[in-house]
Amino acid sequence: MTVSNTSKRRQPSLAQLRAFSAVAEHLHFRDAAAAIGMSQPALSGAVAALEDTLGVTLLERTTRKVLLSPAGERLAVRAKAVLEEVGALMAEAEAVRAPFTGALRLGVIPTVAPYLLPTVLRLVHDRYPDLDLQVHEEQTANLLEGLTGGRLDLLLLAVPLGVPGVVELPLFDEDFVLVTPLDHPLGGRSGIPREALRELNLLLLDEGHCLRDQALDICREAGRADAPVTTTAAGLSTLVQLVAGGLGVTLLPRTAVRVETTRSEQLLTGYFTEPAPTRRIALAMRTGAARRAEYQELAAALREALRPLPVRVLGGGDRPAPTGH
Repeated sequence: MTVSNTSKRRQPSLAQLRAFSAVAEHLHFRDAAAAIGMSQPALSGAVAALEDTLGVTLLERTTRKVLLSPAGERLAVRAKAVLEEVGALMAEAEAVRAPFTGALRLGVIPTVAPYLLPTVLRLVHDRYPDLDLQVHEEQTANLLEGLTGGRLDLLLLAVPLGVPGVVELPLFDEDFVLVTPLDHPLGGRSGIPREALRELNLLLLDEGHCLRDQALDICREAGRADAPVTTTAAGLSTLVQLVAGGLGVTLLPRTAVRVETTRSEQLLTGYFTEPAPTRRIALAMRTGAARRAEYQELAAALREALRPLPVRVLGGGDRPAPTGH
């Protein structure tokens, strides 16, 4: 029997790969050590041991910063892939051992979190008491980066996403309404035509919020060529208060209306003629996720729990995210 030279070599440990991957990401020993909960000397020693095991120089160390060597650039990709596969293996084992136990890292966009999380948290508490739900509120781009990179397990956000390798589990569609000051001519009206958006002073969220992009898309569909960007806000609560102060009008998803408009008596809610502009909310998971069956069951349970809200609950069936918007 012939034994190759490769099989005779020492194998790198997961701790060494994790240390190197952290340094490759942060390019800073102190930050990398803090990120993975390791002391700086231990991390430095692990990376040096990995270099010795592999027989290559992975890092170029200077007094000011850390750089990846050409070999380090190539092997950092491999190290990350190995760690992701190990994580998937552990998740698979956990899912097989006991469904709906352990940690579930859920990412939620800010224009969904305040309005749906009470239902989500109540459902998890009542039906899945052994599930350690960890919630992370971030904008869509950060959530997708966290999902595809393994930092997050499941997302609750507006779709379509247009990201390969991500599967959407649609939950519901909801209409947008027009929120105005008391003295606005469209305040409290029903049957508002979309074309009315062409002339309105529409207030929007800041760049990076998917709800901002959806509002702009609705304006373009209504025939508005310019982008109304006179005043913006970081969150829907501030946006609605700006409307109450008479600075303009805004679009709100129906799930946000009760929470946001009851804070001021200076607001009216108008409804568009059918079909009203809408958005779709879904759970999103990685293609081939180890806990796919759990996420599908959770989506089905959520659809039922969300029925009391002013939304149109969708049927089951997961689908890959389309490759474009």
